[in-house]
Amino acid sequence: MSKGERTKTKSQSARDKIKAQQAAQRAREKRRKTVTYVTAGVVAVAAVGLGWWYAASISRSEEATGALAPITVQADGTAVMAKAGVTAPVVDIYEDFQCPACKELERVSGQTFKNLAAEGKAKVVFHPITIFSQDPMKSNSVRASNAARCVADGKQWLAFHDLLFKNQPSESEEGFKVDQLKQWGKEAGVTSPDFDQCVTSNKNADAHLAYSKKVSTEQKLDHTPTVKLNGTEIDNQVLFSPAQLRDEITGAAK
Repeated sequence: MSKGERTKTKSQSARDKIKAQQAAQRAREKRRKTVTYVTAGVVAVAAVGLGWWYAASISRSEEATGALAPITVQADGTAVMAKAGVTAPVVDIYEDFQCPACKELERVSGQTFKNLAAEGKAKVVFHPITIFSQDPMKSNSVRASNAARCVADGKQWLAFHDLLFKNQPSESEEGFKVDQLKQWGKEAGVTSPDFDQCVTSNKNADAHLAYSKKVSTEQKLDHTPTVKLNGTEIDNQVLFSPAQLRDEITGAAK
């Protein structure tokens, strides 16, 4: 082989070696990108999963942790739930038995209010009002609230309160009928001989409407539910997230 041919062969060999090295580098780069994409995908899925878990955890309703705190029914139709000596923080719940959002609040966060009162961490005050001005919602609301005022025993009152929300009628139909209210009273354990007549006569309707107007004006209420912590309204996002709700209320006691 001549010197020229040997030089040409060496040059070709060098070029082939460079091409091989470049091909190997491209292969390594492709593998690296693939691993990066897969890792990023796993991280993204994990982040989504963690976000879902967090959202689920803060919106999960609490379970009953023990006996209820004592409940006292007031002459104005409100009911106070608190352990002896607990005066703060004060949680005021303004609710309408016909209000769908109030029903949802009871379903999601009702047990949190009960637990905090039972733990001695809050004084909870229920304010049944009528926010609606048109029938059948207004009449439904008034009948339900009148019936609640017919219950003097605190524990029975709260059981009746919960049954009213559980059996809330549609906003477009007549509901909370007298016979239904009497039956739910029995289910709540109401034993007063005056209960049926009180429900039938609707005798508390005027007092209830007067209280609704008074408290709505004083508290500047334009929607239900409205829940105030020491006089300041709790944001809806917190209100419907039991874990956040608990943190906000317990934090107010510090």
